Amino acid sequence: QVQLVESGGGSVQAGRSLRLSCAASRYTYRTYSMGWFRQAPGKEREGVATIDSNGRTSYADSVKGRFTISQDNAKNSLSLQMNSLKPEDTAMYYCAAAHIPVYCTGLCRATAYRYWGQGTQVTVSS
Repeated sequence: QVQLVESGGGSVQAGRSLRLSCAASRYTYRTYSMGWFRQAPGKEREGVATIDSNGRTSYADSVKGRFTISQDNAKNSLSLQMNSLKPEDTAMYYCAAAHIPVYCTGLCRATAYRYWGQGTQVTVSS
């Protein structure tokens, strides 16, 4: 059973920064692809940032220039550095990992991922 454990969420004022981390426990598959998704109340889940099996990084237009995704394959971990946070970034953030190679043009879709974290809340106040 693969487990994804997230940390780093919290409440901050607009303009501040947060760094989310995701560690894969009992991860028996190679880290083919990992990504971050978020869901706000009343809205559908959306991709935030992903890394495909070729190491290609992609970002949602709404976070480009502010967020940076990084992956440490040796540690099976994933991070999301979030700078210049805005109230519209408020959401539950989920870490995801694939069990097969994933190649994406732009953001990888949520359907590409088998394993998901429990979610960590990010709240940005104006």
